[in-house]
Amino acid sequence: MVTLRVVPYHEILELSSLGRIRKLLNLAKENKIVLLQGRLRKQEEAELIKSTMEEINKEFKGIELAVIQPTNPNTSGLSRIKNGVVSLMLGEKAGLTIIGPASVVKSIRKDPNKIELLTRERRK
Repeated sequence: MVTLRVVPYHEILELSSLGRIRKLLNLAKENKIVLLQGRLRKQEEAELIKSTMEEINKEFKGIELAVIQPTNPNTSGLSRIKNGVVSLMLGEKAGLTIIGPASVVKSIRKDPNKIELLTRERRK
């Protein structure tokens, strides 16, 4: 069974960078696919990957990570300005971050029109 855990941005807003990373990594270690409203800072993403690599063992195989930004490369000048203003106002709240345990998530494919999250069957 696949478990999705939606994490609203306000749930991690007050946490420190390390607290955010620990919370998300712990959820992935519980074999839950995390859908985070918003995104982590670049440094936090790098630290999440580093922390994951340090914790890989027989039970925990790592994570798959994808960040989706709400941008459209085909927008005109006025729309780009509007998107820029919205991005400045929302900051890290804009976008979507998907984090899943590598033992459950086979791959995450994204393109401008869709996201495909492929899972693998768990072995007993």
